[in-house]
Amino acid sequence: MTYAATLLLALAIPALASPASAQSEDVARVTVLPGWITAQGTHMAALRIDLLPGWKTYWRAPGDAGIPPMITVTGGGVKNVAFHWPTPQVFDQNGMRSIGYHDVLVLPVEVSGTAPLRLTGTLDIGVCLEICVPAQLTFDAPLTDGPRDPAIVGALLNQPQTGGHATCRVTPTADGLQLNAILTLPYTGIEEALVIEAGDPHIWVSEPMITRRGDTVTASAEMVRGAGGAFAFDRSAVRFTVLGQDRALEVQGCAAG
Repeated sequence: MTYAATLLLALAIPALASPASAQSEDVARVTVLPGWITAQGTHMAALRIDLLPGWKTYWRAPGDAGIPPMITVTGGGVKNVAFHWPTPQVFDQNGMRSIGYHDVLVLPVEVSGTAPLRLTGTLDIGVCLEICVPAQLTFDAPLTDGPRDPAIVGALLNQPQTGGHATCRVTPTADGLQLNAILTLPYTGIEEALVIEAGDPHIWVSEPMITRRGDTVTASAEMVRGAGGAFAFDRSAVRFTVLGQDRALEVQGCAAG
């Protein structure tokens, strides 16, 4: 059985290098951290992605200048898989925003299934410095029960915290929907950035315009379905992530506003 986590291609993507100008295997490599069996009976492992110094790769929502990752887990007794993305950084690329990680990423992967488990699959990512290279990395390793790995624990602790409240309203536009949201949540530090995910990988959400007054963040963004045309807006699926220099906060869902 095959499981894939796929994110919608951004409408604006940096130019990819030709294979002759850079080789992805020289820039990035992936290692399976086998992890441990949790108290809930799942297995907490991780994919460690090592990049050359200064190179970066992208978060699940990579921004308009980023390249969305795709992770496919195949076989190995795995029935269910969940990725626990650590808090990313915000980068500026020629005036466009991208969101991701530099140098190294430890991505916790929680799986359940039939023992003996193996974490087997492919990782399709973009890796960028001054150029961007598409990288397809393969991984295959047994998941044996061991001690709690400090690298995995650190990545789990570095996830955005859950908190706050959101209301939102949507208005039809010629291409999709206009989303206006009001978030109530504490300050996260200077240079706050907001990422909105629709909960549907086929729906593109623009970089939002935001203003903050006290504990209130007002945001507006455009939402467009990849194939165009009308689509339903699921209030429970939308996710807001505020990234500040002090911490990151995440709000799942929004009430009618």
